Amino acid sequence: MLEKGILYEEARQEFERRFITGALARSKGSLSRAADLLGIHRNTLSRKIIAYRITRAPLKARGARRPRTPKSAA
Repeated sequence: MLEKGILYEEARQEFERRFITGALARSKGSLSRAADLLGIHRNTLSRKIIAYRITRAPLKARGARRPRTPKSAA
């Protein structure tokens, strides 16, 4: 990395970004669970997600929902 001219701060940020992304994937997008895995406060994690422009994986809905069908006009 040094040979490529990558600075310490850039390497640290990239590691942190990947570490957070992995925790979010493992927690299926749950901010609270990911923060617990990382050992940081949920608000700190939120700030880092914004700073690193990380997209969270959406939480999957519990149980399948059927699409609404319009009531027929009788």
